[in-house]
Amino acid sequence: MNFPRKRSLNEVDGASFRPSFLSGGGSEMTARNIIGSLEKMIKLHKSFNQLAIRKTAILKANDTEAITALLISEQKHIKAISQTDKERERAVEEFLAANGTAGQPASIHTVTELTGPEETEVLEMLKAALIDEVGKLKERNGLNQQLIYQSLQFINVSLDMLKPQHQNLNYGDSVGKTAKIGMGMFDSKA
Repeated sequence: MNFPRKRSLNEVDGASFRPSFLSGGGSEMTARNIIGSLEKMIKLHKSFNQLAIRKTAILKANDTEAITALLISEQKHIKAISQTDKERERAVEEFLAANGTAGQPASIHTVTELTGPEETEVLEMLKAALIDEVGKLKERNGLNQQLIYQSLQFINVSLDMLKPQHQNLNYGDSVGKTAKIGMGMFDSKA
């Protein structure tokens, strides 16, 4: 007995259905590369936020070896974010050129004016998620900056306490007075 085959959510009238921007069909270039680079940027920023949270704990523990290792990891993240941002810029420029609007500002707003409703929704969600991650990162970095500043203040106070105070080891100011008198006499003879 043949039962009718269940349709998946991506099937319409027996044909496979994918949102147009994922299928790559159509004459105009899709925003697929832009979406991919934005997703990668969000992933990198989430990972960078986790490093910032770890950095807070390390700063509180005053673990200099761990800070050094974390700074190396942060540099790798910064490099990857910068590279991904360049990929995003290139994807936006290619998208605008393919859609006949080269020279327009390379912004999400410009791209969404040229995309369908599905792509526009995805791009707006990704933009909001990226802005959220960057905001969290700024907030955490502000806290870490305050912790570093407080640590430096503590170090300066500690160094000031350890430094010997310059005290006059002679009895009174007699050495300073005689030097001044001697200089005055020397000047008058000259």
